[in-house]
Amino acid sequence: MEKISVFDMFKIGIGPSSSHTLGPWRAAQRWLQELQQQIDLQQVQAVEIHLYGSLALTGKGHGTDLAVMLGLSGQDPVSIPISRVHEIKQQIQKEHKLYLADQHEINFNPDQHIILLGAERLPEHANGMIFKAFTREKTIESTYYSVGGGFVKKANEQPDTSDTVQLPYPSQNGEELLQHCQSRQMRISDMVWANEQSWRSTEEVRSGLLQIWQVMLTSMYKGCYTEGTLAGGLNVKRRAAGMHRKLMGDLQFENSNDWLEEVKRRPNDFNAILKWIGCFAMAVNEENASFGRIVTAPTNGAAGVIPAVLMYYICFSEENVKEDDILNFLMVAGEIGTLFKKNATISAAMRGCQAEIGVSSAMAAAALTECLGGSVEQALMAAEIAMEHHLGLTCDPVGGLVQVPCIERNSMGAIKAITASRLALDSNPADACVSLDNIIKTMWETAKDMSHKYKETSQGGLAVNISVKMPEC
Repeated sequence: MEKISVFDMFKIGIGPSSSHTLGPWRAAQRWLQELQQQIDLQQVQAVEIHLYGSLALTGKGHGTDLAVMLGLSGQDPVSIPISRVHEIKQQIQKEHKLYLADQHEINFNPDQHIILLGAERLPEHANGMIFKAFTREKTIESTYYSVGGGFVKKANEQPDTSDTVQLPYPSQNGEELLQHCQSRQMRISDMVWANEQSWRSTEEVRSGLLQIWQVMLTSMYKGCYTEGTLAGGLNVKRRAAGMHRKLMGDLQFENSNDWLEEVKRRPNDFNAILKWIGCFAMAVNEENASFGRIVTAPTNGAAGVIPAVLMYYICFSEENVKEDDILNFLMVAGEIGTLFKKNATISAAMRGCQAEIGVSSAMAAAALTECLGGSVEQALMAAEIAMEHHLGLTCDPVGGLVQVPCIERNSMGAIKAITASRLALDSNPADACVSLDNIIKTMWETAKDMSHKYKETSQGGLAVNISVKMPEC
């Protein structure tokens, strides 16, 4: 049984894509570590990165070239100052020099040494890449795959099913999760807390989740106060700031926590709440599209859904939400995400946007349901309802950018999650015809039947029906 932590599902990183930015970045870091174990970096004369399939077709729009350069330069997506992201890329492009692991200078021309092979695909996944290092004596190469949500695997690498970590409540599917909870009369969050402490101390779990929440909150806050046009060539105007101004006026705040407290005091009629949810979700994904720092939830392209629903819970649910409630929300959401990862995928390049927005909506729906007092059965039902109404959702980014239709889809996914939760809370799960495991299986089968042009290639759907000239892709 594959063991996946909540901290695998929620990763702090840089936008705009977990598959095309964060994943290749992590792959470059892994390869660099592997290389250092084999040879002295001073022996390396040149490197090449070969990007295949979806990584090549939409890679430049998603910043894949930037990501591999930053990874090879020794930068980390969690800690790199946002201002340095483009500075380093521009420096490499100007000087044609790259500092491997920030210690060994080599000649590097991105146009020559990053090779895009969109017509070819490596066998294990649509997001394949080969790293090559050249010394005087030999060529050293490794193949990696970015498999969605910032997860990376080396060619032929198998999921971790070792006995190194013993989880008290391992769950491969929704039925096993339900059995654990029913037999011990506990909530999903209780089960996940116990599992997470197999990897980390209680304090480490708490501090890690609070850091994740703070990054989510900050990305919403920044998105709500940043105007302008998104880079990339589509000239998409950032809308969250304008929406926020209509809701909040011209009030300014010293930090995101003060802002949150004021949002709680805002009018909460139905129309206002709808507007706030859309504003929260779009703010995150506008930050994501701008190479800002966000949290994969479970991916970058779907990063706005869970923060928006969590903000709805904190600000408008009439609950007295405490810190522990926020942590429990993230626990439940993360666990539901692992079920999709284990039994289907969270990669839009493999299975369309149902694997991103659909999964994030299901995660948020289950989390909200438990936090509003729903049973384990109702939480699983909410996740099923949310995914049921995302089945077949294609990934068709215009110009290969995570902008159109991606940003708006986060708003829609958040609304669907809240609706799914409310439906489940008003229902008897014993009367349900479809289980969460049924819907995950159906999603996987639907995805396999879906044409590759609707899987993050920009070769179908809106991507080919909007007339734009995109020099990046």
